[in-house]
Amino acid sequence: MDSPTRCSVIIVGAGASGISAAKVLAENGVTDLVILEASDRIGGRVRKENFGGVSVELGAGWIAGVGGKEPNPVWELASKSGLRTCFSDYSNARYNIYDRSGKIVPSSIAADSYKKAVDSAIRKLNTQDGAFSSITETSSPKSPIELAIDFILHDFEMAEVEPISTYLDYGDREFLVADERGYEFLLYKLAETFLFTSEGEIADPRLKLNKVVRELQHSRNGVTVTAEDGCVYEANYVILSVSIGVLQSDLISFRPPLPRWKTEAIEKCDVIVYTKIFLKFPHKFWPCGPGQEFFIYAHERRGYYTFWQHMENAYPGSNILVVTLTNGESKRVEAQSNQETLKEAMEVLRDMFGPNIPNAIDILVPRWWSNRFQRGSYSNYPIVSSYQDVQYVKAPVGRVFFTGEHTSENFSGFVHGGYLTAGIDTSKALLEEIRKENKRESDSQAFLLEPLLALTGSLALTQTDSVSTLHKCDIPTQLFLSSNVGLSEAIL
Repeated sequence: MDSPTRCSVIIVGAGASGISAAKVLAENGVTDLVILEASDRIGGRVRKENFGGVSVELGAGWIAGVGGKEPNPVWELASKSGLRTCFSDYSNARYNIYDRSGKIVPSSIAADSYKKAVDSAIRKLNTQDGAFSSITETSSPKSPIELAIDFILHDFEMAEVEPISTYLDYGDREFLVADERGYEFLLYKLAETFLFTSEGEIADPRLKLNKVVRELQHSRNGVTVTAEDGCVYEANYVILSVSIGVLQSDLISFRPPLPRWKTEAIEKCDVIVYTKIFLKFPHKFWPCGPGQEFFIYAHERRGYYTFWQHMENAYPGSNILVVTLTNGESKRVEAQSNQETLKEAMEVLRDMFGPNIPNAIDILVPRWWSNRFQRGSYSNYPIVSSYQDVQYVKAPVGRVFFTGEHTSENFSGFVHGGYLTAGIDTSKALLEEIRKENKRESDSQAFLLEPLLALTGSLALTQTDSVSTLHKCDIPTQLFLSSNVGLSEAIL
């Protein structure tokens, strides 16, 4: 077996937080780093795929929080890169609710039901047990319309109930990425600032793809990371930029195990599964006028193919519909075949638009929950979570640092949370720790040097020439290199 690869910092995961953390480290002189990515690409949960002749976003698809008092850093990156986007207005969805007979629910009834649902949710939040999970369970929507509105409210528009920092700080506008280069293009542009590229491809040996980390050994002396293929990497520090779902799984084993306060905080964070199913048709049969980009299907089962979007605004003439499922429905659909999912989706569409609509000619079903490198779409802290829970999730354990959108106190669940307050903040914290360690080592060397300098001073009259050829900072280094003990042991 080859000898371990040695570097200063290992970064596990090349998503938004991992890439941004590596960029900050490199800009501050820590270029001796290695990025280990489990898949064959960078981007993490930012991923595009060609479908129906256009580029669709399987994971993160919107830049949320635009037009406010502060500039969203991801929006700034997108603007600088010329990323093509389209404005999305979710608010119209509540007025485009179809029942199973294909009739649109009158707007007055929809508006009244929506207002009642918002008022109910706010009352729940004002109680001691107002957790996110309890809202959907105790507000007791019963009719298909109530269930549909409950789904819209809690799975898409929670900002109308609970103030969300993204919208308060950056603005309430959202833009769908509609660029053939994909949302991930922004991450490639970031990577290009510190990784070597050739003919538009990242060719830097410090980025290692298809490296599935399975074990992380850590001590006060350093870290050792072992990949599934047997490759071993050693470093002074590691930044773990994996999802909260992966942390909750058994993909990576820690030696020694993480402390109880850490694992308990990790388990408290919810993992949201958000599945966008894409359907390609020979021609469009749905309304495409103003305010009709999103429409809702009211069914007796909450979240059953409820939230629909056409892609005509993003890609005119694409003839693509997207239906979004979450959590339990997402996991159910992931476990069945695409043909079964297509059959269910077509039955729903025929309820809304009649039996004579054409069959879909293609379907794309992402499987974020089944993907062992992701285990979900994004994190969600229950509303009753304490400030301490979030701090514990992002707190380092010795030389192991944690980053990702789940470590962002204000922006968890968003790309800008992974990029800004996770990746950048984590790398700054590590840089400060490196500075402190360097100072401790310098102080230790000075402590060891004092008696040696005193000794050389007493011999100065007879050994001046021999001592003067040896720089004083080389003395402890030479003693360390010629001995079998470390500096700390030598001092003792």
